[in-house]
Amino acid sequence: MMPREVAIVAFAQAPTVRRSDQLSEVELLMPVLHDVLGQVGLRAGEIGFTCSGSSDYLAGRAFSFTMALDGVGAWPPISESHVEMDGAWALYEAWVALLTGQADTALVYAYGKSSPGSVRDVLTRQLDPYYVAPLWPDSVSLAALQAQALIDAGHTDERELAGIAARSRTAAEANPSAQLVGSAPPDVLLAEEYVVQPLRRHDCPPVGDGAAAVVLAAGDTALDLCPRPAWIHGIDHRVEAHSLGVRDLTDSPSTRLAAEHAGLFEAPVDTAELHAPFTSQEVVLRRALGLDEEVAVNPSGGALAANPVMAAGLIRLGEAAAAVHRGESQRAVAHATSGPCLQQNLVAVLEAR
Repeated sequence: MMPREVAIVAFAQAPTVRRSDQLSEVELLMPVLHDVLGQVGLRAGEIGFTCSGSSDYLAGRAFSFTMALDGVGAWPPISESHVEMDGAWALYEAWVALLTGQADTALVYAYGKSSPGSVRDVLTRQLDPYYVAPLWPDSVSLAALQAQALIDAGHTDERELAGIAARSRTAAEANPSAQLVGSAPPDVLLAEEYVVQPLRRHDCPPVGDGAAAVVLAAGDTALDLCPRPAWIHGIDHRVEAHSLGVRDLTDSPSTRLAAEHAGLFEAPVDTAELHAPFTSQEVVLRRALGLDEEVAVNPSGGALAANPVMAAGLIRLGEAAAAVHRGESQRAVAHATSGPCLQQNLVAVLEAR
């Protein structure tokens, strides 16, 4: 039997903002769910499978994702699951459910409110709990180690990193959901002080609150719901060793392996949405994925323009799919990451047919 074909048929996201104190997670999420379901003319009860991605550490309470179900509507009972990960991994679970025939449609959503606490400190809980986490190295300091390793290896320099920041945030001017838009030229950016050397403020992602959702559909159902579906040619995720000391921080073999299994290297792509919260990480990802200058990288602005934790990876898949929907891309690659220094990586290849 031939495997079922699955496509992303709709994508919606909330504008990422620095603070959303007046909104609960449910209130942040509900407009996004109404938007994405409205695009395909379905109600929540008509969706075959629902999967979400979020983090209890951000919310500060256990099983916080159950509250978000109020925004979905879980009565009458629905088929539902959750991952304590970025929503890109929830999309992977939903993709498997559709491939195996458990459902014909799936709703995937993710949300994160980073504003209530210090996200740099919260992310230390992803580290090895015995040797690294007790030292409390924050996410920016670890990214700075990676950036310095790249510079020492001759793979980049601070001027190139400033150029990545300027390009990304200039591209975000066309994205109404972006948090940071527009940028000074690289020479001006390089005059700023370091946050953690060699990273300056423009090299780091903004802290913000946001949410996103996509609808998946299989086979003829996808064609009924969307005039130009973004078919998932392949999707795969891999993980690096947990200990930073045994990894080469200038490379990402897990990204390359995931891309190979997703079929990225079978044909050229014209668009890449890379989940690179730090400018130095885009350098690593471009090299691992073999992307040349002909590929439009992060035309949405990427995670440097908006990086809601637990939703930013799903947004990369959604933005790549939306480019296919609009006819702006024929074959796109989307990437999501989690953990320090690109520890876990997911790669998906989306196509129009």
